[in-house]
Amino acid sequence: MKPIILASSSLYRKQLLQKLNIKFTSIAPDIDESPLSNENPKSLSLRLAQEKAQAIQLNAKNHLIIASDQVASCAGKILGKPGSHLKTIQQLKLQSGQPVKFYTSLCLIDSSTNTSYSDIDICTVYFKTLSEQQIINYVEQEKPYDCAGGFKSESLGIALFEKIEGDDPNALVGLPLIKLTSLLEKLGISVL
Repeated sequence: MKPIILASSSLYRKQLLQKLNIKFTSIAPDIDESPLSNENPKSLSLRLAQEKAQAIQLNAKNHLIIASDQVASCAGKILGKPGSHLKTIQQLKLQSGQPVKFYTSLCLIDSSTNTSYSDIDICTVYFKTLSEQQIINYVEQEKPYDCAGGFKSESLGIALFEKIEGDDPNALVGLPLIKLTSLLEKLGISVL
């Protein structure tokens, strides 16, 4: 099997990919993740995953490259990684009582043949109506400043939700493993 590169520095994505018991290295792609003018969340997510994979492909000529990106959208507003305590609280206040869509894209490139596959997982998270104190308590406990939407669904963040609608719980954390295993099979790679 060709060497595999995860085009990401995300600890969450590394942990998810480790579930598949495949050897890989992780390299952070250096791309501008700013949305284009009037770009919708789905298009932004797909474009960024493709650009991440292509950035790594430039220096990896005989590899399989896996890239992913996640964009959250609430009330017509794109939500990124909040980055700070105050911004995390503001994001969670916006999401309180609202449905939030998470677009988690995936791009797989075989750099030796320039074969590329892309897919996207769409998950809707329905937030409970939360008090300001509940939000503050949550943020102080988890400090999810580096997570799209400002929460960690794989831990205490699950208490923020009424329900989740989606096909792959891994996608909400940052890497759609069900879709990834299907794309790997298209390249003749089975993880089983």
